[in-house]
Amino acid sequence: MFSVNLAGKVALVTGAGRGIGKAIAQGLADCGATVAVNDIDPQTATLTASILSGEAQAYAGDVGSAAEVERIIDKVMDDWEQLDILINNAGIEPHSSILEMTDEQWQSTINVNLSAAFYTSRAAGRIMRERGQGVIVNIASIAGHNIPLRNRASYVASKAGLIGFTRECAREFAAYGIRVNAVCPGVIETEMTQHLRQNTEQMAKWLADIPQGRLGLPEDVVGLVLFLCSDAARYLTGQAINVDGGKVML
Repeated sequence: MFSVNLAGKVALVTGAGRGIGKAIAQGLADCGATVAVNDIDPQTATLTASILSGEAQAYAGDVGSAAEVERIIDKVMDDWEQLDILINNAGIEPHSSILEMTDEQWQSTINVNLSAAFYTSRAAGRIMRERGQGVIVNIASIAGHNIPLRNRASYVASKAGLIGFTRECAREFAAYGIRVNAVCPGVIETEMTQHLRQNTEQMAKWLADIPQGRLGLPEDVVGLVLFLCSDAARYLTGQAINVDGGKVML
């Protein structure tokens, strides 16, 4: 049976205070990794770190800020002296039509969903390059493909950009022994989608388009992330893999 052993690895997970990020942090810890738990909310970051099965520590901060990212990663290195895995999970999904969207809504979405992945990958990549190895997994979305999603232009643009950034990052970082991939979830049962799931008409439409006939759970994303972090995926880079119950079949 396939199992993942990440003992001796240090992993940073952004946006790990809840939802998919929290589940990924738990999965990494269960596989033996030391987990650096990031969230913009210090309370949720601390709570997640406190319930993990192995060594873990909270690193609160806004990864949409380049200066904050440098501070967080410097602290991780001070504490653990290595960084082997980066999971770029932090994300927001404001709802607004293009005509009504404010500059702040647009920019904050791009900062958190896309620029943050650049800031963290740049900082972590410099560290990983010195060791000649590393893994980066970006949590994108099927919204980054040609999936209609009304009133979420900034979210769709940021996730499409993240998939493109993943490819280019993988292309550059391959020379340093660093693998970079994206995971693209469909609709997952998290706090971010809770208000949408209360709309029975919308739910019926979603389920009708999913061959497996159900929404995803955070745990459904974790297995793929762990695989990508493992040596079993050593020849896999620059990919954007859908986890969506079959909704997107390319």
